[in-house]
Amino acid sequence: MTASPPPSGTGAERPAPRTCYRHSDRETGVSCSRCERPICPDCMVEASVGFQCPGCVAEGNRGMRRARTTFGGRIVNRPYVTWTIIGLIAAVFLAQLGTSDPIGQARLSPLVGEFGMLGLLQWEDGTFLGVLAGEWYRLITGAFLHGGVFHLLFNGYAMYVLGTQLERWLGHGRFLTLWVLGALAGSVLSLLMAPNQLGVGASGAIFALFGAVFVLGRRLRLDLRMVGVLLAVNLVLTFTVPGISWTAHIGGLVAGFALGAVFAYLPGRSAGAGTRTLTHVLLAGAFAAVLVALVVTAPLIILG
Repeated sequence: MTASPPPSGTGAERPAPRTCYRHSDRETGVSCSRCERPICPDCMVEASVGFQCPGCVAEGNRGMRRARTTFGGRIVNRPYVTWTIIGLIAAVFLAQLGTSDPIGQARLSPLVGEFGMLGLLQWEDGTFLGVLAGEWYRLITGAFLHGGVFHLLFNGYAMYVLGTQLERWLGHGRFLTLWVLGALAGSVLSLLMAPNQLGVGASGAIFALFGAVFVLGRRLRLDLRMVGVLLAVNLVLTFTVPGISWTAHIGGLVAGFALGAVFAYLPGRSAGAGTRTLTHVLLAGAFAAVLVALVVTAPLIILG
């Protein structure tokens, strides 16, 4: 006796299983509430109604405006730029100690002579050192060197206190621009006013942060009395304590005031995010161009 196959249409046939559109080896009974494609638990993204697939979520996010700070930067969850700069400064200081004299004084490290900020200096053998001798990197590398532990700790602490707040106000890009141009502005003024003086330290960038905090804080209508007191004390120390480069401090402070004003007030509150970003890029670029022009014409300014 032989069995006959079941007649078609009786429900005895088993339907093909539904599998995730991204993982063909996973069966699922859930579909995306937007495109209705089958999705497995790893691909489910909870939505207001049901679940959506990763593709629909990504498409929806592209149409959403990203949250930005008052000054046009993207929201910062962690101040990575501040931490990175502090880490680089600490690493360079350890390198200074590793190449210093037997007493361990970082200021005597060969790295200071090779990478510290120096406008122009002629050795006894007739060779020249410094920015005007073609060593342009000194304009920025000097900001990562320090003359001792106290110098490092002071700048590192100021960088931590001011940098973490400013980076959250400005976003990563604007904050990095402020720090770099502040350091360069301090070096350029040192080049013009004290070309034969060797200098190290991130003080130019730190004073740029001071200036920017003051301007941005006024824009936010914050109580800035403590910031004003700290700035005044540091300016007094700048001009009364021997061995401090006032040129780096004042150059950085001017940069902080200028860029802080750009970020705080231009191009106006009604401008869109794209217009604001373009304006900030162009004006920061113009400030950088002025610094470049001063460096290029420095021989005429110094000798004239």
